[in-house]
Amino acid sequence: MSIKIAILGAGAMGSLFGGFLSQKNHVWLIDTNQERVNKINEAGVTVLTQGRTEVFHPQAVCDSSGLEPVDVLLVFVKAIHSRAALSANKHLIGEHTFVMTLQNGAGHEVVLSEFAPPERVIIGTTEHNSSLTPEGAVHHGGGGKTYIGLLKGENERLQQVADSFSACGIETLVADNVPERIWRKLFVNASASVLTGVLGVKLGYILDNAHAWQVARRLIEEAVAVANAEGMQFAVEEIAGDVQDLLRRVYHGYTSIYADLQAGRLTEVDTINGTVVRKAKELGVPVPTHEVIVHLVHALEGKREQQ
Repeated sequence: MSIKIAILGAGAMGSLFGGFLSQKNHVWLIDTNQERVNKINEAGVTVLTQGRTEVFHPQAVCDSSGLEPVDVLLVFVKAIHSRAALSANKHLIGEHTFVMTLQNGAGHEVVLSEFAPPERVIIGTTEHNSSLTPEGAVHHGGGGKTYIGLLKGENERLQQVADSFSACGIETLVADNVPERIWRKLFVNASASVLTGVLGVKLGYILDNAHAWQVARRLIEEAVAVANAEGMQFAVEEIAGDVQDLLRRVYHGYTSIYADLQAGRLTEVDTINGTVVRKAKELGVPVPTHEVIVHLVHALEGKREQQ
């Protein structure tokens, strides 16, 4: 059974999900970039996955005012734009609409809850990663599972959403431990991923270079300490091993923070390492490496702007 899905943001991840989900659902990609919207409508979304090329044809618009409320409104814009994007498209949120985030970092439910009650806010995390090529295609760096759960209420209500995603090749599981899953992804993004942006390298470099891995390891140790102070029970060695396993699987992949810094755009560091820093201050846990990383990434953003 198909559902109506609107995706805010037609960047790498929004286009990846929009492309896949359009196979069996009514999908609209909503983006402020008119050139990108025109290209999607004219040529579709091209996804490059391990030497295989697929083209999908979701609809794309800059102005969604002519659309009716949807079943799922999926937020894939950068966190700094979430509130503005939701405000501009709040007419898509009906009485039964789920508002959903699979964005990097944590804490997005605070903004989403301004637009929908907690029993219709879906928080989640995905193991898929992607980046845009210079030609505008989506480079699908690696897949995996996607986990979703309600902010409040019975998660069984999400099974239709999960089934719709899974039927399109995005294996999606309804889970009760989504906050733990979000932390697990945050460990990766706040260590290896952010370092690819700072160093300007592929993910595999973090695995191969002893100095880079030592910094990643320190970032993991600090983030685990914060998570455990919040009530989780993570083991540093297990998490470090998981990150290394992931780096082997996506060895040649790039990250969104790498792409943003290379293109001179603002990054999501404040919702990734910045989240660790904010929670650490609340809990009284020292995270000096994360504090340095946040300042370093912002310095790099400023460098690109100056150039």
